[in-house]
Amino acid sequence: MASSMHPQDRQVDLTTEPAQPDRSLGDLFGDMTRDISTLIRKELELAKTEMKEDAQAAGKAGALLGAGGVIGHVALILFAITLGFILDTFMWRWLAFLIVTILLAAVAGVLAMTGKKKLSQVNPTPEMTVQTLKEDAQWLSEQKS
Repeated sequence: MASSMHPQDRQVDLTTEPAQPDRSLGDLFGDMTRDISTLIRKELELAKTEMKEDAQAAGKAGALLGAGGVIGHVALILFAITLGFILDTFMWRWLAFLIVTILLAAVAGVLAMTGKKKLSQVNPTPEMTVQTLKEDAQWLSEQKS
């Protein structure tokens, strides 16, 4: 059975009470406190996730660097011995190995200074979390006024 009433025939009573009555200051304050608590909890979860991802990536990179360092160290020792014996054919053995030692010490110094410079450029701050905290602070200040 179809309804005989057309949509334009329906009338809306504008004098009725709103669906949600005015809320008390205590209710509004409670909601705001709950919202702030949820917001802080979510920010902490974001920071934790961001830091976890960075730590995992750093761990993998560290393992690769460690393996490369061990293999490189062995190769460097063998290279130094080989170079020392090569130079031994042209000069005294002690002088040949002294030259190799000084050469390797200079290379190590340059690498250490370069590494120190690169390390000073690393930013350990979770940028996304900092940005959202700034946005949250701005939102809270807007809610106060």
